[in-house]
Amino acid sequence: MNRNDLRRLDMNLLVIFEALMFEKNLTRVAEKMFLGQPAVSAALARLRDLFDDPLLVRNGRTLEPTQRAIAILRELQPAMDTISGAVSRAKDFDPASNRDVFRIGLSDDAEFGLFPPLLKQLQKEAPNVVIVVRRVNFLLMSQMLGSGEISVGVSFTTELPANAKRKKLRDLSCKILRGDDRPGALTLDDYCERPHALVSFSGDLGGNIDNDLARVGRSRRVILAVPQFSGLRSLLPGTEMLATVPDYAACALVDGCNLRADDPPFPIVPSELSMVWNGVNDNDPAERWLRSRIAEHMSTPLPPEAHSQASD
Repeated sequence: MNRNDLRRLDMNLLVIFEALMFEKNLTRVAEKMFLGQPAVSAALARLRDLFDDPLLVRNGRTLEPTQRAIAILRELQPAMDTISGAVSRAKDFDPASNRDVFRIGLSDDAEFGLFPPLLKQLQKEAPNVVIVVRRVNFLLMSQMLGSGEISVGVSFTTELPANAKRKKLRDLSCKILRGDDRPGALTLDDYCERPHALVSFSGDLGGNIDNDLARVGRSRRVILAVPQFSGLRSLLPGTEMLATVPDYAACALVDGCNLRADDPPFPIVPSELSMVWNGVNDNDPAERWLRSRIAEHMSTPLPPEAHSQASD
């Protein structure tokens, strides 16, 4: 195909092709792209004709890509990233008049404890933009960045795609939430003897805290796992349960609630809260503005009065 032939190519088809390769489901692609499922089916038929290949073959409820489809995606993605970046950089960005939709991935603790003041700032500077928050964690971050479902994410992270960039925002220091009325701070014996609740996206009953306890020869007894931090507000008060959470989440949870937060009675190795983004958006003016605001509001240390409030 020469450059003149490209005039007959509908770029929307390639965007749908990329989404299908990541989602492997017509309904999810239709929802993601605000299209009807018949439109996505018709686009897939046109793509099959364009590339002379089935591309995706049904396997139960999912569509499995052919080897040809995988090879096509590998070739197309860098070109589509380049086009997207060139178009974005060509636009001037004025927050006050911009009407873009920004898609941000946030871990639950970041959304609950750090996002509200960030949102106020974004709405003040750019009152016409739309913010879409997607839930991410270290397991989902790479996939959601790669598929374009988010342009930037904030979470604890591990391995990332080669073209992703990362910036450390802050250490994840911990507090121990409690809803009882016992006087005094928690001892290590108290911590290990009492039942524990934890926030677990995947439903696991253990985590890095258990590794920290093992280093001092101790363990804890987890009796409850919930999917999000907000649930702790109603579950802990009046019980013996404890919950070990990031300090910024603790400050948000104890505010106006019958909870208090203690310092941990044993050393906890801090992990890192990071901001990650696709390298193709590195110089995009709108995305750079968004990342600067995220870094400003999510990396600022808690004020002393917040630490005091969490420890009351």
